[in-house]
Amino acid sequence: MDEEAGPTEWVAGEPVGVGPWVGEPPDDPRYDPVLLAEGDRRNVVDAYRYWRREAVVADLDRRRHDFHVAIENFAHDHNIGTVVRTANAFAARAVHIVGRKRWNRRGAMVTDRYQHVHHHPDTASLLAFAAAAGLAVVGVDNTPGAVPVERTPLPRRCVLVFGAEGPGLSAPTRDGADLVVSIAQFGSTRSINAGVAAGVVMHSWVREHADLDRAW
Repeated sequence: MDEEAGPTEWVAGEPVGVGPWVGEPPDDPRYDPVLLAEGDRRNVVDAYRYWRREAVVADLDRRRHDFHVAIENFAHDHNIGTVVRTANAFAARAVHIVGRKRWNRRGAMVTDRYQHVHHHPDTASLLAFAAAAGLAVVGVDNTPGAVPVERTPLPRRCVLVFGAEGPGLSAPTRDGADLVVSIAQFGSTRSINAGVAAGVVMHSWVREHADLDRAW
């Protein structure tokens, strides 16, 4: 079994998931014989219970959406794990880490095992990738000139780029973006963290472009 899939998930002190398979095991290569024998306590939706990790990734590849997510990692941002986990939940095509290659995986809750994650050493590399792939670059930042995401259509094929906590998007990303959107805020804080911002904007894309009948 490939138990890189992650640790047991617990709720209220009890393991979640399912125990060993009852009855004749399925004759299907997607199923993991060890998970069938011992149970599946991973943090996956019920449709993927007992499946091998490679089978889950292959099925997700059929379901992934046309948007990518990128986050700048010039200061070892602790939000990156949350961004990866949210990208997995919304079936982003891929996540792109820009800057430092090492990032804190704790917040990802092992979802990076099911999500394609790529590294770009700098903004120029990310912009070159987007141009070659035919993706619009959408920066997310509450800066002058940004347009409200609540009132702005998002391109179907795009890469949503988020800056580091504090400084926001880097100047090269703002200059290279096709569009910069902001998130409406009504409180005293100047900004929300990148993990929250990523969830807001990804969900905006999903509401606009996704087939909601395909959601779990």
